[in-house]
Amino acid sequence: MQNTSTSAELKFAIQLLEVEHALKEQQLKQQFHRTYESLKPINIIKNTFSDLTSSSNITDTILGAVMGGASGFLSKKIAVGSSHNIFKKILGSVIQVGVSSVVSGHPETIKMVGQFLYQHLFRKKESNKFEQ
Repeated sequence: MQNTSTSAELKFAIQLLEVEHALKEQQLKQQFHRTYESLKPINIIKNTFSDLTSSSNITDTILGAVMGGASGFLSKKIAVGSSHNIFKKILGSVIQVGVSSVVSGHPETIKMVGQFLYQHLFRKKESNKFEQ
């Protein structure tokens, strides 16, 4: 700050510093309130969930894992059924792990194959409607 020579300049400088102090105090209170709100448990959960859902990479990873687990479970049920044979159960578990790892490791490929099959199934139905 510059040296002041008159009392009027000194009073004006004090007023400027008081205004600056009041502004900084208001900013500090606002920041404290924002921090307090963001640290509430419900807000932490909301922010975490919105971060997870907004990130496409994470949702793709979760979707791949869910698809892998579901397809592995279904393939085991198809292969084993309700059999009580221990060898079928072991084979079913091996099939489940294998299918789950393949599907969860290649979700984009599975998605493309699914889209391809979906498009071709509906194209055939539409072409059959026009032939009649």
